[in-house]
Amino acid sequence: MSESKWLVTVDKELCIGSGGCVLRAPEGFELDEARQSCPRAEVMAASEAVLDAAENCPVEAITIVEEGSGVVVFPTLP
Repeated sequence: MSESKWLVTVDKELCIGSGGCVLRAPEGFELDEARQSCPRAEVMAASEAVLDAAENCPVEAITIVEEGSGVVVFPTLP
């Protein structure tokens, strides 16, 4: 991945706490006390692992946006 930074958010109303994101990208995600995913940092370096976690979230609760440009990395539009 490039040296770009991402703003990563998790929609708490969608998250079902499967934990897949934590397994795929432990440097990017953790489970809170309610067993819902949350990013470890508001802004993080672009990474294949974080993108993989977002792409494999069963309820698509993870959104990734490029910091600065506002370009949506995930979810992609059809």
